[in-house]
Amino acid sequence: MSEGQSRAGVEFKVDSQNLYREEIFTDLKVATVRRLTPVQEDGNIDPARPVLFVGQTSVLTQAGPLPVDAAIDASNLREALERFPAALNRAIEDMVAQMEELRRREATRIVVPGAATSKILRP
Repeated sequence: MSEGQSRAGVEFKVDSQNLYREEIFTDLKVATVRRLTPVQEDGNIDPARPVLFVGQTSVLTQAGPLPVDAAIDASNLREALERFPAALNRAIEDMVAQMEELRRREATRIVVPGAATSKILRP
């Protein structure tokens, strides 16, 4: 087995040109903001790439809490915190629209009798 290859045959390779240092900020209630600072292989900040912000929260549903993530277009932490509500609301609206589309597709699906058991078994 080669280095980087798992027993399942999956090969793992770290993209050393796309490394980020992650910091987490939370209000311990509903908001978590991840700041991803680009770094070089030696751990020094990579000024050629932008800092990324990702907002995270959980929405309570009938099936339990549902995690929601959204990229936040911001240049610093203050902006990310200010833009957090709008970014997460858009992500939730998109998620609801996708679920409604899936329900609509399922409701209009044509069910053909015997389609699941169309193979004939012969002795």
